[in-house]
Amino acid sequence: MSRYYIASCVFTSKYPELSLRIQNFVKERYGLTIVRCCVPKYKIRDFEERMPEGKCRDAWCALPDCAEFGPEDEIYSLCHNCNNIIEEMHPEVHVRSLWELLDSDDSLPLEDHDGATVTIQDCWRSRDRSAEQGAVRSLLLKANFRLVETTRHHGDTRFCGVSLYRPQPPRNPKLAPKHYVDGCEGLFQPHTPEEQEENMKEYCRSFQTEQVVCYCHYCLEGLRLAGVNARHIAEILFA
Repeated sequence: MSRYYIASCVFTSKYPELSLRIQNFVKERYGLTIVRCCVPKYKIRDFEERMPEGKCRDAWCALPDCAEFGPEDEIYSLCHNCNNIIEEMHPEVHVRSLWELLDSDDSLPLEDHDGATVTIQDCWRSRDRSAEQGAVRSLLLKANFRLVETTRHHGDTRFCGVSLYRPQPPRNPKLAPKHYVDGCEGLFQPHTPEEQEENMKEYCRSFQTEQVVCYCHYCLEGLRLAGVNARHIAEILFA
């Protein structure tokens, strides 16, 4: 049995220094093998060129693009696409979110946030992952946040930023149809940038707190497009 952490091409390209801190942490603390992506040879040159020159690009280029996942291997990631694709392509492995791994660590160092009240935003892409949803809430409570739920949350959420208002990458429905074909009627339809922004603003008008915490880079993109004071849980735990 091997244990892997998929760093995520998209997350790392958006937050390269944060991603590198996470990679170093899980490698040193848990002995995980780090790979870039959930599938081999996915846009290798494209994502290498997106990384800023210096330590982040060098570290990224040094990583294997993927791995030959075998039966009973444990796969961790903070990317819902990676987890969903791995789960459907390799049903013999154990797929878990990074947050479940961190929440199981009783000695994980966490900053005390003095009871700050935040809205927790669940992601449509992890709508069937109750263990991940629970781990996110548990970590925030351990960090001394007070949590406010959205109207539609856990498995009932329909939010994933503007990613549901534009066509999805062709590979997703091919590799993970249970997640990206079944139950997706009306989603991934083209919308103008103006329509996407207005949809985000309309959705975010229901928030009752100054801060919102999510655990998806697409959700974060949409929340910030609406002008919300939003943070990814990774930014909180690995500040």
